[in-house]
Amino acid sequence: MASFIYQHYKERLGTALVNQSSADFRVRLLMTNTTADTEKNANNPADFTTLDTCNGSGYADVDLAGVTQVRDDGNAIVYMDANDAVFASLGAGTRQNQGALLYIFVTADADHINVAWIDTGGFPFDGTGSNTTIQWNALGILQLTG
Repeated sequence: MASFIYQHYKERLGTALVNQSSADFRVRLLMTNTTADTEKNANNPADFTTLDTCNGSGYADVDLAGVTQVRDDGNAIVYMDANDAVFASLGAGTRQNQGALLYIFVTADADHINVAWIDTGGFPFDGTGSNTTIQWNALGILQLTG
């Protein structure tokens, strides 16, 4: 399944309700039973029929650092980038990791804002007990073109 941006986030961008520079972006690994890769209208993680968060040993959502917004006039793109997401000492879960949910942390799953489903091409995979890194595309995590 290809990466995509959730409708709710696009709507909030369009109405200027998301401050990219101060939002608390996080990444959650989801396993193969998730419905997050098909439910594009889910507003928050609690809205998914099945979330299926990674249950490998050492797992924790990653708080993105170095979030920036870059304007590339030559390519007519504005993109959001950040440091690569590193899941430290990630053990294998009961199922493979299928993709990652990018979301804005608020207080609880019902309050968070779904941003995007991420499939970097490195999925699915099992944790091996070592650090697992999601390396973002050279043009950032999200690209807004037009």
